[in-house]
Amino acid sequence: MDIQSLSPQRGAKSKKVRVGRGTGSGLGKTSGRGQKGQNSRSGGGVRPGFEGGQMPLDRRLPKRGFTNIFAKKYAIVNVGDLDFVEAGTVVDEKFLYENRIIGKIEKDGVKVLGNGDLTKAITVKANKFSATALEKIEKAGGKVEVL
Repeated sequence: MDIQSLSPQRGAKSKKVRVGRGTGSGLGKTSGRGQKGQNSRSGGGVRPGFEGGQMPLDRRLPKRGFTNIFAKKYAIVNVGDLDFVEAGTVVDEKFLYENRIIGKIEKDGVKVLGNGDLTKAITVKANKFSATALEKIEKAGGKVEVL
């Protein structure tokens, strides 16, 4: 199979319906909108969530929970994710981002958690470490630097 032989699956492409092209077309005159009323007019219809004047569902349901605007946001890295690194490497925020271990650099930095095993001695620079992460890095002969 090559690129020239590719084509859409049968029935995948349908022709655009051209409305208002005379009575013989099946969608002439009112163009499938009916005679009168809000939905027959241009710009007609109701906004999303409107229930005809009835109290909308999103306003009937109680508000729940709380969002802490002061919560710290860390990019999470597990010790096991760092085992691919060669011994003696300095692992920091930039290194993790470039090697796609973290998707984005969060405002409060990186937190290293202790899930997985580490077999090489590396230096890890991060903003926070869990107790098990500290233990595993130091047990492997590595160093920890809290930023």
